[in-house]
Amino acid sequence: MTTNPAERLVDLLDLEQIEVNIFRGRSPQESLQRVFGGQVAGQALVAAGRTTEGDRPVHSLHAYFLRPGRPGVPIVYQVERVRDGRSFTTRRVTAVQQGRTIFNLTASFHKPEEGSFEHQLPPAREVPDPESLPTLTQEITDHLGTLPEQLQRMARRQPFDIRYVDRLRWTPEEVERAEPRSAVWMRAVGPLGNDPLVHTCALTYASDMTLLDAVRLPVEPLWGPRSFDMASLDHAMWFHRPFRADEWFLYDQESPIAVGGRGLARGRIYDQEGRLLVSVVQEGLFRKLGS
Repeated sequence: MTTNPAERLVDLLDLEQIEVNIFRGRSPQESLQRVFGGQVAGQALVAAGRTTEGDRPVHSLHAYFLRPGRPGVPIVYQVERVRDGRSFTTRRVTAVQQGRTIFNLTASFHKPEEGSFEHQLPPAREVPDPESLPTLTQEITDHLGTLPEQLQRMARRQPFDIRYVDRLRWTPEEVERAEPRSAVWMRAVGPLGNDPLVHTCALTYASDMTLLDAVRLPVEPLWGPRSFDMASLDHAMWFHRPFRADEWFLYDQESPIAVGGRGLARGRIYDQEGRLLVSVVQEGLFRKLGS
């Protein structure tokens, strides 16, 4: 049994094929109310990729979280081969748990080609080097004096090293002055191998970890007791360039609006040279606890 969180992530993304176009994924038994959305999205993308020839990287995905998944219960992924064209391949994936659809994903794969021109916007601001920033565990320990047992267990299972560019806010006074923006450096805590699909699916997993932070920042501290229950509603990603998820990437996040119990968040993922790798958009549901 592997104990390295990065290796556990690779194992989690290694689906069992049980029939043509049908795969089964593990769902670890954890002390969570629902299965982590990034896990379902990553596994669904693996299922889609396993039905292609492997010579076309995924260039976009669009997904809806329909029902909360139950931890500890396997998830079955059913793949529909929508299109196999000369340049593009399209797959639709339905995730089913205990007979109920919990998640839908459509993924498009594109045969690499040379573009006639290129451009991109640079990162919105200069940020410190990731190695100069404290780990999330260090930042929480510095504030609390010790790491609570529950967070210790989470840290041991965490497959990504997360480092916040701006220090965490802990008090209502700090939150009052906060803009709906957040940025983190991330990378897998260990090597993920050389399969590009694994790196794409691992980053898809990571993309759901902190994106809704930007929505919450003006309302409450990111760590500590929560006043709101939040859940991902939908998730879209566009993959622009090849990358490795076990190398540092900057996840720059912002929330342009929160209204009607829903908050929209946008993310841009850059490498250390400032090249834009991935664009992400997600909407989340926010409800006051106890209401």
